Amino acid sequence: MAQKQPEFYYNLDTREVEEGFVSQWTKRIGPYPTREAAQHALDTAARRNDTWDEADRAWRGDD
Repeated sequence: MAQKQPEFYYNLDTREVEEGFVSQWTKRIGPYPTREAAQHALDTAARRNDTWDEADRAWRGDD
């Protein structure tokens, strides 16, 4: 049986990366496949929000 890969989370309070379920779910975002990806969690979230905002504007027909 294949061993499960570790998952990494970004803690919004401490601004640190955690491996596994260290803190409450309300304090973390993820999971991310690598520690490095978790370190860039806020940048990733900002890019996704920008993409979704653009899609919303296009759907509404905003210029």
